[in-house]
Amino acid sequence: MLDLRSNQNKQVTPLNVAIRNRRATQGFKPDEVPEEILNEILESSLLAPSGYNLQPWRFIVVKDADSRKRLRAVAMNQPKVEEAPVVVIACADPNSWKTDIERVIKLGQEAGQIKDDKSADFIRTNANKYLSSIDTKVWATKQTMIAFTHMMLLSETFGLDTAPMEGFFEDQVKKEFQIPDDLIVLALLAIGYAGKPDRPFGGRFDLGDLISLDKFGMPYVAS
Repeated sequence: MLDLRSNQNKQVTPLNVAIRNRRATQGFKPDEVPEEILNEILESSLLAPSGYNLQPWRFIVVKDADSRKRLRAVAMNQPKVEEAPVVVIACADPNSWKTDIERVIKLGQEAGQIKDDKSADFIRTNANKYLSSIDTKVWATKQTMIAFTHMMLLSETFGLDTAPMEGFFEDQVKKEFQIPDDLIVLALLAIGYAGKPDRPFGGRFDLGDLISLDKFGMPYVAS
């Protein structure tokens, strides 16, 4: 088993330390997350990349105690859903590109990234051609989970603890939080301060088991 969590002889940055130390937190203290930190986490998470900059993620930040109690009831009664002072419901919108492409083009024009009508037409044509030909539920899911991961790791760099969760009833979450039917509820992220010790690290496979060099099946070996 590769000791991926060790910082010995590694290039140490706040991000890779957070990645190495991150664990799915088993329980949370009631301590509030400072508003300025939460805002920074949310704003920075929205800087995640997405295809054509379409940003098909939609997040619901659940802070109210009664709302977290209601969320717990539709999330398989997991205590940490109610314990954590903040729980984010991550949703993907597979149809948002149909209207948001024009908003994205306008943003690019205002930022000076899209400099003329020819460039705008090129983006519009290619985005529509590509997204009309694929399963946008899969596409939106992939994009949203990039932003979700940004949110989780950013929280860890601020000294917070997190617990990503897939245990919930999607239809009930939608009903309880008035989420449109065409959105996909992907995951929950509890954010706060750990109230219980982390479980022992479960280990990871060696690099060569999961990473190939140049072609599949040729194990990557760290030099």
